[in-house]
Amino acid sequence: MSERMNWEPRRRARRRALQALYQHEIGGDDVDGIIIQFMDTQDFEGVDLPYFKELVHGVDEQGEALREALQPVMDRPFSQVDVIERVLLLLGAWQFRNEPGTPFQVVLEESVDLSNRFGSAQTHSYVNAVLDRAARAWRLPGAPDETPGDAPNDAPDEAPSGEAG
Repeated sequence: MSERMNWEPRRRARRRALQALYQHEIGGDDVDGIIIQFMDTQDFEGVDLPYFKELVHGVDEQGEALREALQPVMDRPFSQVDVIERVLLLLGAWQFRNEPGTPFQVVLEESVDLSNRFGSAQTHSYVNAVLDRAARAWRLPGAPDETPGDAPNDAPDEAPSGEAG
């Protein structure tokens, strides 16, 4: 099995987790109900189902702590960030905090890919910048050391990309 084929079920799980968490974020629906709905209405062939559930439950359970951990590396209050960006940041932060075996570059690349698929034109830049600063601030293995100029207030101003929530 090629390396890409090996990662594809997890990539698909991340995509579905993003969608489920987005639904949770905008509607406040119970994540267990959302998971059941997704399993009933979506094709999960080729999806790492246990990983999908782990991501959705993990972000839901740790959401407040993840928001607090991300805030110092952000340029605006978490509540002012577009919904899809919030969910992408929470998903990436959860992976950083709970998957030490996944290189931070993989989390960044997957987050940017999802940003390009589901976000606005600027979402990928914002998500990449915030998660990169988080990786540096949290001193993740392989992340470059934080250097002067990496502080959130030194980042270029980026316009919000949609609704505030």
